[in-house]
Amino acid sequence: MDCKEARPLIDANADRELSAPDARRVQAHLAECPDCQRESANVRALGDTLRAAGYHRAPESLRARILAELPPLAEPEPEVEPAGQPDAQFRPEPARAKARGRSPLDGWRGWFGGRRPSFGPQPAGGAAWSVGWAGALVIAIAAAAVGVTLALHRPAGVGPIADELVSSHVRALLSDRDIDVISTDQHTVKPWFNGKIDYSPPVEDLAASGFPLVGGRLDYVAHRRVAVMIYRYRKHPLDLYVFPESSDSADRPPDTLVREGYALSRWQEGGMTYWAITDASPDALVAFKAALQSRLHGAG
Repeated sequence: MDCKEARPLIDANADRELSAPDARRVQAHLAECPDCQRESANVRALGDTLRAAGYHRAPESLRARILAELPPLAEPEPEVEPAGQPDAQFRPEPARAKARGRSPLDGWRGWFGGRRPSFGPQPAGGAAWSVGWAGALVIAIAAAAVGVTLALHRPAGVGPIADELVSSHVRALLSDRDIDVISTDQHTVKPWFNGKIDYSPPVEDLAASGFPLVGGRLDYVAHRRVAVMIYRYRKHPLDLYVFPESSDSADRPPDTLVREGYALSRWQEGGMTYWAITDASPDALVAFKAALQSRLHGAG
């Protein structure tokens, strides 16, 4: 421990507020540092002086004057049972509250900052609170309605993976590593994935069909590392995500869909799930899927 560490602990050490390990470290430093020894001695001397000073008790007249200027405490009004009414202990709580001039909602006052919600005429002092409470309720209802509307307009069977794929595609385009292995040779791209994922994705060059292979990369989608083959269609990038089928891919979405301006297509075959995404038109994905399936089936 050096002086920079010890100085902030000298006060606590003098008051015996340090833990045993810290106290031992401070004591060891004080034994070797004259400057910190003087600082510790000054702190202890100041404490001894303050403890030796006498205490001055305020006079009773001051206490009486302060109490006299305080507002009086409101005494609770005695409860008076109306004549001819049944005994209060056998009356339901709402009825007893009404007999005392209280609302059954008074039990909720703690939930609303000490004020009860009002659903009818009320004094001017509570008007602002009622408007705010009603506004919050309207906002909550509107938010719920928006959520239901968005859920109803989401394509059936798509789930959150479509949004995740769009985010992955855009993130790769904006980053400096949209391609991990740059090559138009499928025999270079396919071996690059060995040891990086636990499956072997099919890799085909579709340049003859207008979709040249430009490389591949690793990404993280649906809680797993997946292979992504990168193609070009004219000047548009096209990403093909390939990973093994899973239980969450049982529902089939439409063959093609559009999300945030990007076209997506999904299909399954050979134990693999394929997701293609591009900013070109959906027709481009239809042609890409046909070209890839033709090449895979022909290779088989």
